Amino acid sequence: MAQNENIAALAAAGVSVWLDDLSRDRINSGNLAELIATRGVVGVTTNPTIFQGALSKGHAYDQQVRELAARGADVDAAIRTITTDDVRAACDVLAPVFERTGGVDGRVSIEVDPRMAFDADKTAAQAVELWKIVDRPNLFIKIPATEAGLPAITAVIEEGISVNVTLIFSVQRYRAVMGAYLDGLRKARVAGHDLGKIHSVASFFVSRVDTEIDKRLEAIGTPEALALRGKAGVANARLAYAEYEDVFAPGGNHVSTYNHLASAGANRQRPLWASTGVKNPDYPDTLYVTELVAANTVNTLPEKTLEAVADHGEVRGDTVSGTAAEAAEVFDRLRAAGIDLDDVFAVLEREGVDKFEKSWEELLEATTAELQSAVSTASSAGPSVATQATSSGPDAADAGGN
Repeated sequence: MAQNENIAALAAAGVSVWLDDLSRDRINSGNLAELIATRGVVGVTTNPTIFQGALSKGHAYDQQVRELAARGADVDAAIRTITTDDVRAACDVLAPVFERTGGVDGRVSIEVDPRMAFDADKTAAQAVELWKIVDRPNLFIKIPATEAGLPAITAVIEEGISVNVTLIFSVQRYRAVMGAYLDGLRKARVAGHDLGKIHSVASFFVSRVDTEIDKRLEAIGTPEALALRGKAGVANARLAYAEYEDVFAPGGNHVSTYNHLASAGANRQRPLWASTGVKNPDYPDTLYVTELVAANTVNTLPEKTLEAVADHGEVRGDTVSGTAAEAAEVFDRLRAAGIDLDDVFAVLEREGVDKFEKSWEELLEATTAELQSAVSTASSAGPSVATQATSSGPDAADAGGN
């Protein structure tokens, strides 16, 4: 099957296209494989909201829920088994991409429980647990870039585990994320790990920045403020890319630390543009793709945005390099208009964690109800029904410590 020419142009410009969605139906139907073949998808990201949506629709998980209920699995073990089964299966679908790209792409991300976002030790421990359960080299463990997440990132990288750092909103926090990654690489080297096998991306959220800042600009209401709507998200990402070049690109002012590790096989931590589905219908639906084209980046797209790019995305080559001064001017104008950027980024981080926690709680509630229903049905059908099933994934009783 032929690749879409617009997606191919992105790839030629150095952008890896990942799908921001995963479900068992998508895997079993062959849809994920089809998107790899025809839409140039070379990776998948997930989060608690995506899993909550997947498990709440249709009946793809009904049989496994019944099997887990028969085993006496609690809700946390059930969710762990279900989600890691899906991620493992997606890793297998993307394994050829992983091999073809030398481990750069072909990646699938799974996030730690968002309720642990402010506890570094618990985050690191669950990251190691998920890595062992999924047991695939093309896995990424997603860790939120909260202040507590930074030492967890270092600790997990030190274990030789590849990490997708998520929920990055500010350039200041992004600098700290890169530092945490490099610290982890140094410790991993001392621990004897092969640095060439450790990869990382830093997920910088885009559209949510515009949503929050646009709301504030409209509240200010001056012509100067209104003229800045829809400009902050792209400008913020472009400033982030300038920081990436400073730390990881040849000639960067702070590249010496990476160069020292690169001599031992270390990989760059690539910027990943997340939250790239346009929220405001007044903006072009490919805005956060075509305006953020640069080498060594990832763009993780909802399927709707992916199809929009395939249909009418105008890929004009690199639209990021050399734009830092212009982007900084946008931020100067935002401050002059009365936008408290520190508060914006603090609100976005808090709301991001809260949103994932809420989705996780909804997932817990829905799965609890399904488990209870399965137990009730099995009991009414007789004891033999309750004991005959086996799980398709790791044994629920062992999943917590696997």
